[in-house]
Amino acid sequence: MTDIVVLGSTNMDLVAYVEKAPQRGETVTGREFRTVPGGKGANQAIAAARAGATVSMIGAVGNDAFGSRLRATLEHSGVNTDHLRTTEGPSGTAHIVVDDEGGNSIVVVPGANATVDRVLPRDEGCIASADSLLLQLETPLSAVLAGARTARAHGVRTILTPAPAQPLPPELLAATDLLVPNEHEAAALTGLTDPREAAAALLERVPEVVVTLGAAGSLYAARGAEPLTVPAPRVTAVDTTGAGDTFVGALAVALGEARPVREALSWAATAAALSVQRAGASASMPYRPEIEAGYAS
Repeated sequence: MTDIVVLGSTNMDLVAYVEKAPQRGETVTGREFRTVPGGKGANQAIAAARAGATVSMIGAVGNDAFGSRLRATLEHSGVNTDHLRTTEGPSGTAHIVVDDEGGNSIVVVPGANATVDRVLPRDEGCIASADSLLLQLETPLSAVLAGARTARAHGVRTILTPAPAQPLPPELLAATDLLVPNEHEAAALTGLTDPREAAAALLERVPEVVVTLGAAGSLYAARGAEPLTVPAPRVTAVDTTGAGDTFVGALAVALGEARPVREALSWAATAAALSVQRAGASASMPYRPEIEAGYAS
């Protein structure tokens, strides 16, 4: 069983389901509203735990009702929350509109996540004992960089999801082993819209890249190797929220179990495909037996 630590955000997702997302200045009537525990960090932690890893979460929630529910959701999925601190004030929230084609638009309000601006001394040991550290960009960059440096110092694989898209300091990329952007984030980082060209450019900064391509699958590139494209299962999407995080969490598990890259990418794509057929982010994430069954079919 691989040991994974996630340093990142926890949010309560406030999700409105509509036929078509509103344009600027437009009001539309929704057909359903849900509150679903999420946040890129918590999503990846839950995805990895359900996929079979031992997972610890480093982050923060507020001292509100959302914070209690977020912690309980992580623990229910088997995530260790000893390093998830509680701060004064509100928890993070994500305000999400999901249309009938499964697409979404999101506004994130950081809340307690904004206080995660460093790696505490007690967190360092947690990271040092892991096989992999998962990072995203919904917490301050100072903590993301500190986590990556701690992982690098202890020989722990660092997997960075560069979302929300933003310029990244060279020192963060220098401490990253595997970068997993989607095609839009890859374009934002490189100025190149072709995923293969973007991946090639990113290899000048990190040793391995996986560009996720949505329904088209993923593109893997590594220094000194030919790029590899792996398709995704064909499914009808209900809600794509959290699909990328499901992919990353499952991919970290597969790589931690030393699966070959093509198999690891296909296994992670199976997990993501299962998640988009259900509503919500963390609520939609599959458990290991479901992934294994889907992968074998």
